Amino acid sequence: MFEIFKSFASVIVYDLLQLPQGTKLADSLHFFIEDTTKIFALLLVMIYFIALLRASLRVEKVRDFLAGRHRGVGYVLGSAFGAITPFCSCSSIPVFLGFTSAGIPVGITMAFLLTSPLINEVAVLLLMSLLGWQFTVLYVLVGMAVGIVGGIFLDLIKAERWLQPFAAQALHHARTGQAVVGAIPTQTLTLSQRHAFAKTETLDIFTRVWKWVIVGVGLGAALHGFVPAGWLESHLGDGQWWSVPAAVLLGIPLYSNATGVIPVMEGLLVKGLPVGTTLAFCMSTVAASFPEFILLKQVMQWRLLAMLFVMLLVAFTVVGWVFNGLHFSI
Repeated sequence: MFEIFKSFASVIVYDLLQLPQGTKLADSLHFFIEDTTKIFALLLVMIYFIALLRASLRVEKVRDFLAGRHRGVGYVLGSAFGAITPFCSCSSIPVFLGFTSAGIPVGITMAFLLTSPLINEVAVLLLMSLLGWQFTVLYVLVGMAVGIVGGIFLDLIKAERWLQPFAAQALHHARTGQAVVGAIPTQTLTLSQRHAFAKTETLDIFTRVWKWVIVGVGLGAALHGFVPAGWLESHLGDGQWWSVPAAVLLGIPLYSNATGVIPVMEGLLVKGLPVGTTLAFCMSTVAASFPEFILLKQVMQWRLLAMLFVMLLVAFTVVGWVFNGLHFSI
């Protein structure tokens, strides 16, 4: 199915540009064109059909459903909803406030918000096409586990005491019944309305992520063509315990979303970087970046932000060590 993109890249690089096969520039450009066209095709086609299915999904429904769940079930459901809904750091604040206003425990809310940037439908599609179903399942399970464990930990330490005053007050009012949050009826959409929604959603997502695809594929292409074979493996490979925390720290300033980081992940794995180290680096880039925490500062006090930051760094490091220790390969 994807051979057409490989053939298209070959025509551009070898026939039109007449670059010699096997050179670093030719390999990098071929990788860039093939993966970019493949990803853009998936974005435009698959997101449209997924948007048709989610046309009636509303944050209010998710919020109200979670509000009535048992705490243990809530963590799993919160993480699951985070995995199937396309929220990123830019939408984290209104979602956070909506959930706290409904009286949902902070841990369940954070399970949702921690999982959401790590997993989305675009990232899953890209992982399936680039790295196969086994690695896709691994990535989804690890991402959900981080959200669930993080949410449980934050509830155990009573993290709501470190919310900003207005957010803590909204949570208190909801729990004491001073504010009643009712379910908002879900509108029944016609087929034409669903099509309009899906079209708008596709264009909106595409305009938000295309630049990250370019950046991500560009970095992956540079790794693919210009980094010597075995260099990454020798410097950040198995047997070097410090390579995982080093990869986590390297990912902090490199903000990206799950869509843009997937091609980078592919390039790192192709170059021989262990799966655990790759997962740790990419998850740190997506979920522990400075822009994410700058936005969350508006609803959390510094103490909670620092605790959340350390918790994520430890979680990603442990994930990296475990999978490197298991010698998991794709």
